[in-house]
Amino acid sequence: MSILLVGLSHHSAPVALLESVAVAEADRDSLTENLISGSNVDEAMIVTTCNRVEVYAAVEAFHPALDDVVGLLSRHSGLSPDELSRHLYVRYSESAAEHLFSVASGLDSMVVGEQQIIGQIRTAYQSASDIGAAGTTLHRLAQQALHVGKRVHTETGIDSAGSSVVSVALDRAAEILAEGGPAGSSTANTVSPSRRLDGRRAVVLGAGAMGGLAVAHLGRAGISHIDVTNRTPERADRLSEIARDSGTPASAFPMGDLADGIAAADILFTCTGAVGAVVTLGDVHTALARRGPGRPLVICDLGMPRDVDPSVSGLPGVTVLGIEELNADPATSAAAADADAARTIVDTELAAYTQAERMAGVGPLIGQLRGRGGQVVAAEMRRLDSRLPELDDKVRDEVANTVRRVVDKLLHPPTVRFKELAAQPDGENLAAVVRTLFDLDSVDRLDETRVTETSVDEEAS
Repeated sequence: MSILLVGLSHHSAPVALLESVAVAEADRDSLTENLISGSNVDEAMIVTTCNRVEVYAAVEAFHPALDDVVGLLSRHSGLSPDELSRHLYVRYSESAAEHLFSVASGLDSMVVGEQQIIGQIRTAYQSASDIGAAGTTLHRLAQQALHVGKRVHTETGIDSAGSSVVSVALDRAAEILAEGGPAGSSTANTVSPSRRLDGRRAVVLGAGAMGGLAVAHLGRAGISHIDVTNRTPERADRLSEIARDSGTPASAFPMGDLADGIAAADILFTCTGAVGAVVTLGDVHTALARRGPGRPLVICDLGMPRDVDPSVSGLPGVTVLGIEELNADPATSAAAADADAARTIVDTELAAYTQAERMAGVGPLIGQLRGRGGQVVAAEMRRLDSRLPELDDKVRDEVANTVRRVVDKLLHPPTVRFKELAAQPDGENLAAVVRTLFDLDSVDRLDETRVTETSVDEEAS
């Protein structure tokens, strides 16, 4: 049994498409049950967040199962399979496990290091388990992923990685605004004191986890007012409410009024997860025309891919701070080191998981091999009984034990070696060879006549 992953996230799809495919908690069980009701998917688990929908399935055959999963997502979203497939990513076997381990570690999140995803994976597994959709294969995968995520957050400082980038971005913005224009190089340890942005106004575009971090950091830096906008107005309203509850004046406005929002702002912080520019040259050009002369604008673009049209950086009085530049700042180097440490943990745990999975797959095959040996012994003893019916029971038992010992001794060395080799990367190929050599897939019972004829031929020779 192998793991198939079919998913889409903020890395692969625009926000509008993600919203179409989004799976509500109330729908998750019915979709999962629908998937396993067919003949191609044995186990299934759906991980759903505001930025991703991922289906993990335990399958015997790749292509039929892939068709089933894509078909399910197509029917659920109302999108054609072709339209949907352009934004899907597909992983199989070890690659699928690696992806889930990275997700659980926070390495694949919009805000690197966020811990919420661990709870979402746990909920997905529990939901699948409750309806009988998660068997031993997904149980081992999910438990290992949760273990990896916990280990990464315990042994590294990755939790602060996203916060570090936001902090550096707003420190840079404060310096630029204080100087009245684009700043030169800044140092990693330049931390904004409280009230450094007092009297300034900010727009936060995007109400996800990164937007929430921006609101928190802006509030601590003394920003005078925050305007929040988002494709989903309810989320913008909620984030502005959180800011007000924390003591920072804030309000929400529609995405269509972005130029007006920018016109009144000193800082634009954006991280939407959209594919393609959200902040256009026209938006910023219109905003600048409505501003007073000599008033700088700092845009912190933390979108991946970028949210801001690259040509915006050429406008006078505008400084665009991109994610690449911010990650190069010494203040984020520690966060980068934590991300590297997290990837090392993922790689180590993946190797252990993969080896354990290969070994788990060996058990049934060895059982079949020993079963085949037992069939040979039984067939030969029946042959002996037919030819020597008067054989004494004590003698017969001794003969039977002798034949069993011969078979066991013949099978023991290859069995031990097979266990060792099966843990290697090409273990699946070796298993296929063993199945072929011993004809383990073709019949469940040994053909007694063939064994007898073979034995007679061997005696004659």
